Amino acid sequence: MSPTMQADVARTNRAFEEVVAARNVAALDGVYTADARILPPGGEMIQGRENIKTFWANAMAGLNVKACRLETVTFELSGDTGYEIGRATLEFAAEGAAPMSAKYVVIWKQEDGAWKWAVDIWNPNA
Repeated sequence: MSPTMQADVARTNRAFEEVVAARNVAALDGVYTADARILPPGGEMIQGRENIKTFWANAMAGLNVKACRLETVTFELSGDTGYEIGRATLEFAAEGAAPMSAKYVVIWKQEDGAWKWAVDIWNPNA
């Protein structure tokens, strides 16, 4: 991955971390493509940025998430599409709550000159 692409991926991933920390789902416009899909564990597929915003608002509030850290393990680029395999760590606001680790795959697409998440799937580690 080129240094420019690496910076773009890191910028978008940091934006998602900031969304979680501030619970600012409006900022997901800079993370997901307009027609993105998410495939949450144990749930139905959700399509469209506005529906994804609703999902994350409910998930963050329901789980009382206070922080998320994303770590890219590998990223491959092919034309205007890329895919990322990574690890995530969620921290919760409840006192004494243990962090949760997960793995994820994101398919990236360019939209309006920016690299964004087009497909997002994750699963917690056992």
